[in-house]
Amino acid sequence: MTLRLGIDLGGSGSRLALLGVAGPRRELAGERVGVTGSGSSAPATALALLRRAREQWPDDVAAVEGVGLGSTGLGTLVADPAALAVELRAQLESARPADAPAPAVAVAIDAVTAHLGALGGESGAIVALGTGAIAFGSDGHEIWHRVDGWGHLLGDRGGGAWIGRRGLEAALLAHDGVDASGAALLEAARARFGEPLGWPAQLYTRDDRAGVLAGFVPDVVALAADGDGAALAIVSQAGAEAARSAAAALVPGLAPRVAATGGLFGAGGTLVERFGATLAALRPDAEVRAPLGDPLDGALLLAERAARGELVARAPSLWLG
Repeated sequence: MTLRLGIDLGGSGSRLALLGVAGPRRELAGERVGVTGSGSSAPATALALLRRAREQWPDDVAAVEGVGLGSTGLGTLVADPAALAVELRAQLESARPADAPAPAVAVAIDAVTAHLGALGGESGAIVALGTGAIAFGSDGHEIWHRVDGWGHLLGDRGGGAWIGRRGLEAALLAHDGVDASGAALLEAARARFGEPLGWPAQLYTRDDRAGVLAGFVPDVVALAADGDGAALAIVSQAGAEAARSAAAALVPGLAPRVAATGGLFGAGGTLVERFGATLAALRPDAEVRAPLGDPLDGALLLAERAARGELVARAPSLWLG
């Protein structure tokens, strides 16, 4: 096994893992990715994590042979993802002797590392529900088919920001006297965010607004579990949207298998039930598998494959340094 470094960047936080031939896997946690007028903070977040790893484990990081990174928004909100791969490689090269071989670096959209982590490189599709939502179908060679991942304003159907936004919309309908069914959501939102007049300032001015929206998910899920109709409808629809994306990602040529990954699926309940029922109706031939691992596991596998020279650049999904 090569000495490899994996990085997973998302709207709820970032993680780095270092894994070698001996000893336990070591991890660091970092800031969540935000979006400003100039684009995503993913490159800065990744480089900050790498700097911390170099400070904490200087000798091991200097000997890393492969780096794999998966990030939200990399294909749509980062102007030059390949430049990030080059910069990561340069940072690692600066920490090693001049005659040492350069590390192999691969950066990818988060769906690629989610797919690798969940299916271990096998053919099929995944749907990942975290702060955002994306589905991805691949055979690891010729087929690379992305569905959704368009961000919290245009898509991310069924993801955390999607659920949180709809929960707050229902709360405001209750506040405005339009639809009282969201009364419990309004009470929960007041407890978390304060009075509604303050909500726009907490959301519209934030670079990490998707993560802030997703912060309301635990309240929506808890109310759904208690039988609140408005919350139950939102959570159920999230499961249906995830299934629709997964079915769309199962393009011809792929094995009919689907893995559902991401923190929202861990909540179980209505979302998972609706996901299963909707996917069964859309693709009765599809086998639903439990994920083998998470996106950080996928980033480490990407690093392993980069170090072995097994990867070919596949923009707009995968770039090599």
